[in-house]
Amino acid sequence: MTPEALNKKFEDAVDCINNHTEPFPADFLLRLYAYYKKATNDYGRPNSRKQIINAFKTNALFQIKNITPEEAKEKYIELVNNYFLYRK
Repeated sequence: MTPEALNKKFEDAVDCINNHTEPFPADFLLRLYAYYKKATNDYGRPNSRKQIINAFKTNALFQIKNITPEEAKEKYIELVNNYFLYRK
């Protein structure tokens, strides 16, 4: 897949998540968070008001520290596609 095609699919997956109105499971959101941050090279610290949430986010980021941004985009797309495929 070309970088442009990957970026387009990633952006479509992000839009799909952002436009969804029902709540997501917490573990799913943590994985999305980590892959999104890695895919977009956003290395800012988690900024939740609750320390426990920041700890979970930091742990999720730590678990994927060895993948590339391109791999993170692919994983994000796969995660979104699988969620909408199997949730019904």
